Amino acid sequence: MAGTREGAEHGESEMDLLVSLLTMIQDDPKPNLWEIHDFGVKNGLAAIGAGLCIIGGAFGISRLAAAAMEGISRQPEAAGDIRGGMLLAAALIEGVTLLAIITCMLAIFM
Repeated sequence: MAGTREGAEHGESEMDLLVSLLTMIQDDPKPNLWEIHDFGVKNGLAAIGAGLCIIGGAFGISRLAAAAMEGISRQPEAAGDIRGGMLLAAALIEGVTLLAIITCMLAIFM
């Protein structure tokens, strides 16, 4: 028989291959399939997260501005105080949104 060892019976070469495969598998019993097959799931989820952050921040600032305009229309004499509080809250919302987007970008690039 060509391609087999001298004195090897039929099936011994297949058994050697099976034993070598089993020893390779036993070295790493649970391979991490996400490292082997990266389908871009991490990048896709981070991009969706960044989009949701932007939408959430825009919705929060728009609700804040609507409430501030309503407050100013009800009490025009308090317009300066309402405007100052609105700008502070908008800056905080924008800061949290920016932090969330940076976190999503780090998830993509790291």
